[in-house]
Amino acid sequence: MTKRLSSCIYGFLAAFMLLTSSCNSDIVFTDSHPIHGNIWKLMDFASFKVPIDDSLSANNISFIIRSGSSYPFRNMYLFITTTSPDGKSISDTLLYNITDEHGKYLGKGFGDVHELTVPYKSNVYFPRNGTYKFKIQHGMRVEDLKGIYDIGMKIEKIRIK
Repeated sequence: MTKRLSSCIYGFLAAFMLLTSSCNSDIVFTDSHPIHGNIWKLMDFASFKVPIDDSLSANNISFIIRSGSSYPFRNMYLFITTTSPDGKSISDTLLYNITDEHGKYLGKGFGDVHELTVPYKSNVYFPRNGTYKFKIQHGMRVEDLKGIYDIGMKIEKIRIK
């Protein structure tokens, strides 16, 4: 009984250490914008307000696209507008593949939901502290883009090794 109790305690401690070590404290921001009715309308912007209080660390910015099997295209264009705390804006047009050339979804998924994390910018230093605004709009040739569940955004500090 004592040996069994000891094994349980060691097992619990090992699981606890694994769980706490896998937690990523380098995440600066993460959020998602739900798409109502799974139809992303052209004028429905996914907007994120990101408070930044560290202008010295490098960051990676990525987007998370959750789509379903009713998404009719192999790729997706996104228009991104970033506004800094001092009101200056920059815009980007991005193209991401959602499926490969055989129609197989990229990323991970279960059932009808497919989640794809796509890089936006790497090694980004935010020049000043304050709230940055990110506005995302789909850039496809249809007004109502079917099969999109939500659009997410994640900013992570880069670990120096």
